[in-house]
Amino acid sequence: MPKFSANLTMLFNEVPFLDRFGAARKAGFKGVEYVSPYDCYPGDIADRLKANRLNQVLFNLPVGDWSAGERGIAIFEHRQAEFRDGVERAIRYAKALDCAQVNCLAGIAPQGADPKVLRATLVENLQFAASALDSEGIRLLIEPINTRDMPGFYLNTTQQALDLIADAGSPNLFVQYDAYHMHIMEGDALATISRALGLIRHVQIADSPGRHEPGTGEIDYPALLKHLDALGYDGWVGAEYKPAAATADGLGWIAQLSG
Repeated sequence: MPKFSANLTMLFNEVPFLDRFGAARKAGFKGVEYVSPYDCYPGDIADRLKANRLNQVLFNLPVGDWSAGERGIAIFEHRQAEFRDGVERAIRYAKALDCAQVNCLAGIAPQGADPKVLRATLVENLQFAASALDSEGIRLLIEPINTRDMPGFYLNTTQQALDLIADAGSPNLFVQYDAYHMHIMEGDALATISRALGLIRHVQIADSPGRHEPGTGEIDYPALLKHLDALGYDGWVGAEYKPAAATADGLGWIAQLSG
């Protein structure tokens, strides 16, 4: 039976960020995740988690300037010191929030960049981050993202993520499998999940097209979640979608997928 977490970057935007924790709990979620906690003091977030009996499931390493369109800095050779500082910052937050895993967004590759340099830089940064996080008991994840929503993003398929993990050679590096992104890029979700499950530590869901609630598009989520159960996946499933209307009005999918 799936454990659903609410992505508070995308859900419950009707209220300020710190109030979304209570809204998520009221809606029945027991876990939360989001892009970034770094605009808040960790103690303020920890208080909301405790007050609402919520698990902090996931957040990202610092991604650069999100408002300027940056989606990660791990591929940039000239920003390796910034990346390493970000790893240390993420560790402080993860320990304060009792969060067992963080995700690394690779970044958007500049036109004309040398692919060998991008790859080597990313591998080196992932090796550093995986080791630093492992020493604190925190997993490192990487996430493939579709090129339609995020043109130029470096990492686009599950196989690319598996190859990158093999190149890095770290036992503390895993996959965040976003079914929406991978439906667009590769399809064949059940076979892909079967093949990669040993390295998948987090799953995210949204329907396609539109990236709205599960059940509003063409992805067969009852079959996908049944498949995860059959394979013995016991991690969280993050609801990372754009509500079609008010968040609370579109939560009927939870009961439909929890049976």
